[in-house]
Amino acid sequence: MSSVFPRSSDGLRMPPARWTDYLHMARLDHMTKHVFILPGLVLAWVLRAPPLAGVWLPITLGLLSAVLIASANYILNEWLDRHFDAHHPDKSRRPAVTVALSPLPVWASYIGCSLAGLAVALPIGPVFTLTTLLFWLSGVVYNVRPLRLKDKAYLDVLSESLNNPIRLMLGWSMIEQTSVAPMSLLLAYWMGGAFLMGAKRLSEYREIAAGPGVAVLHRYRRSFQHYTQERLLVSCFVYALLSTLLVGFFLVKYRIEYLVACPLVIAMFAHYLALSLHAGSVAQKPEKLFREKLLMGITGATALALVGLSFVSLPALHALAEPHFIVLGKSP
Repeated sequence: MSSVFPRSSDGLRMPPARWTDYLHMARLDHMTKHVFILPGLVLAWVLRAPPLAGVWLPITLGLLSAVLIASANYILNEWLDRHFDAHHPDKSRRPAVTVALSPLPVWASYIGCSLAGLAVALPIGPVFTLTTLLFWLSGVVYNVRPLRLKDKAYLDVLSESLNNPIRLMLGWSMIEQTSVAPMSLLLAYWMGGAFLMGAKRLSEYREIAAGPGVAVLHRYRRSFQHYTQERLLVSCFVYALLSTLLVGFFLVKYRIEYLVACPLVIAMFAHYLALSLHAGSVAQKPEKLFREKLLMGITGATALALVGLSFVSLPALHALAEPHFIVLGKSP
């Protein structure tokens, strides 16, 4: 018998689920998030110069594996969150909330995507496989009790944004199996993702608090019982500062020419934060960011600048990494 979840206090039963409802839980429309894999590919090529013969097969298998593991995480997320999502203005329209899903096909889909994603990862190599396993494990830690880090303030942001450096390592290890990406880069990517997730929560807080009310936020997610608008805004500021600091470490050590693109990176942070302060902000739905033309323009310009600077040498910039003093006179 299909599981039943009443949508309201009057005891109305939900309609039976269709196969498309189970497919929708995999959120294949969120594949745009895998764009965070691409910098890993590019930087592995620029910094390590691996042989590129035959790279298309591991890249194809790698992207397929990433999609499968992400879908498994989405299925787990939606199923375990269905009672909480019922309180969210947008997430209350998800299939797990609106129709009577049966646990058996849900868990079968989750296990199937998980095993298929790991199986596809194996031929690529051990580094990619271990990174894929970490990608899968991040979904468990984020969603499943007793840890369920999504319910803990700040840890919810940090654990969800861990997918950013994981995705970078997925891209890196698709073509480079003998090393790990620089730690400064991975940490910068992590803090950049934390900024994005913090801005997402800031946008949710502002919109729901101004509409249904803060009490709805508290029922939707326990972490919001600690958050305030001010705390979320300050946390975004901290994440952005940490990300830019770590980016600076990476640039000075590995490719100082990328400093030329830093104003564009800062512009991306600034514009994204501005977007999160708008009503109905796209920051709440990162998979739809490609619809923001200005943000995409800045992002595209940044990508082009970074690609171009990968082939340009600017010796004058190397002086920035050396001690230098403006001498006003001779010492006595």
